[in-house]
Amino acid sequence: MTKNLFILEKILMKIFKELWWFFKSEKKGYGIGLFALFMVSMTHLIPPLIIGKVIDHIVKHNLTWPLLTEYLIILLATALFEYASRFIWSTNIWGEAFRLEKIMRAKLFHHFLKMDTLFYQKNRTGDLMAHATNDLNAIQEVAGLGVLTWADSMMTGGTTIAAMLIFIDWRLTIIAVLPLPLLALVSKTLGDRIHESFELAQETFSEMNDKVQESITGMKAIKSFGEEEQDKADFQEKLDNIDKAYVKVNWIDSMYDPLITFIVGISYTLTILLGGYYVVHNVLSLGQLVSFMTYIGNLVWPMFAIGMLFNVMERGRASYSRVEKLLDQKAESKVADGKLDMPEKGTLSFDVQNFAYPDDPKVMIKDITFDLEPGHLIGLVGRTGSGKSSIIKLLMREFDHYEGRIAYANQDIMAYKLDEYLPSIGYVPQEHFLFSMNIRDNIRFGKATASQAEVEKAAQIAGIHDDIIGFSEGYDTMVGERGVSLSGGQKQRLSIARALLVQPKLLILDDALSAVDAKTENEILGNLKRRRKESATVIVSHRLSSVMEADEILVLEGGKVTERGKHEALVQLDQGWYAKMWQMQQIESHLGHQTEKEGEE
Repeated sequence: MTKNLFILEKILMKIFKELWWFFKSEKKGYGIGLFALFMVSMTHLIPPLIIGKVIDHIVKHNLTWPLLTEYLIILLATALFEYASRFIWSTNIWGEAFRLEKIMRAKLFHHFLKMDTLFYQKNRTGDLMAHATNDLNAIQEVAGLGVLTWADSMMTGGTTIAAMLIFIDWRLTIIAVLPLPLLALVSKTLGDRIHESFELAQETFSEMNDKVQESITGMKAIKSFGEEEQDKADFQEKLDNIDKAYVKVNWIDSMYDPLITFIVGISYTLTILLGGYYVVHNVLSLGQLVSFMTYIGNLVWPMFAIGMLFNVMERGRASYSRVEKLLDQKAESKVADGKLDMPEKGTLSFDVQNFAYPDDPKVMIKDITFDLEPGHLIGLVGRTGSGKSSIIKLLMREFDHYEGRIAYANQDIMAYKLDEYLPSIGYVPQEHFLFSMNIRDNIRFGKATASQAEVEKAAQIAGIHDDIIGFSEGYDTMVGERGVSLSGGQKQRLSIARALLVQPKLLILDDALSAVDAKTENEILGNLKRRRKESATVIVSHRLSSVMEADEILVLEGGKVTERGKHEALVQLDQGWYAKMWQMQQIESHLGHQTEKEGEE
């Protein structure tokens, strides 16, 4: 029996040891809660004794009203005391459990914010959501229901067995607890199996989460290709996998109650046989036997609690292991954070001899250098895959492992604090993301304290102000999730306004004017040139009209600069890529205008 209990205790303490950092910091709350729980266990010992005494008085025909009233007052006082004790342990233990969930949720979310692009490439969105929901709920149950069932089962079971030994009969107590080692064996066997099954179930839930997120994001593509039935079949397959996994978990879990009922039944049987013999031979009174049977009833909860405890603990241990593995992942693409504050202004110097992505040996940047002074604009053009986006990613510090140096105001950008360096960049990506809030809050997302005048000024520079005031609710117009209620051009201009509002030292437009017409494009570029005289701008574009006013244009091919200079000089290179592309786009533009004119006629 001792060996089995030791194995049981060892299994239970695994997750408690992993969460010891939290229990230690919240020892006061748990201390109060556990003391109140102990007092509840002690009050449970009184009613069986009172019941036994009342029965003995009835058998002896000497129960009087004053005596019965005294017993009833004791029972009422016990109930009131137990009510108060239950309130105290409930508020403290459950309160601490929710505090753990809050801490873990904040810790996980902060980790998500720190991680780099590689992290999100390796981990699916659905899996991350499962960690932030199901796994954290399972961990929270360890700190609440797990602590409760563990302490309550130990306290109630211990005090009840002690009362049986002291107040009734030690021999009868030994007979009654003989089946208990079976409980330890059952709990260990089923606990190991439920741990494995629950971990698999959580993985299938992650896959389903990922499928839902992917389908909702790509719903337009699914409908346009008429793939609704195929997508529904794929989703049904995920559901079937979840069903199988959780059925297995529940099947193992459902074995606890019947086995515990069987073990309790053995205790009752042995107690009735020996207890009845003792009553017949006047070793025990009838009242004592009834009290003893009531105490066995009190032991039923600790036995069931142990089964529940293993369920909670194994689920929590599996979930905590998954979350810890996620938190242990490091941002592979970044070096340590710098210590310098960002200066007010300076020249950006880009000098990279070699860069390749960690998971791809192909060189994406080879011997690219340029300087960008405040108020100047540089354009990056070239075929898809030529290295334009790679330059932007290095400027954004998405990757720090490269040969060369990127400096701002004669200091390596890695020397600056990330919390100061990144906010100094206004980045407008190719894929625009807008939040489910009104237009005003979307624009001032990076500067929540911005006034209405500041918001409107940024919108005017981005060429979106007139569109906004044309909406029925103006700047209070709610934007649908991911900006679904806006056109592509409106999304782009809102994103530009959002970047401009923070008055960045470096503005990066990554093909951010592709969805606007030529007239709007010229308006935005003209506004930027007039109003951003103290800040530098980088424009990445496939449309050469976006960069024709740049102070310098770099033409990239295979990660190298093949042509560079101003627009006027590059169009003179008859065999150059820029000149050929310019001529081609001019012809396309002319044909487009001609088609529009014919349509109007």
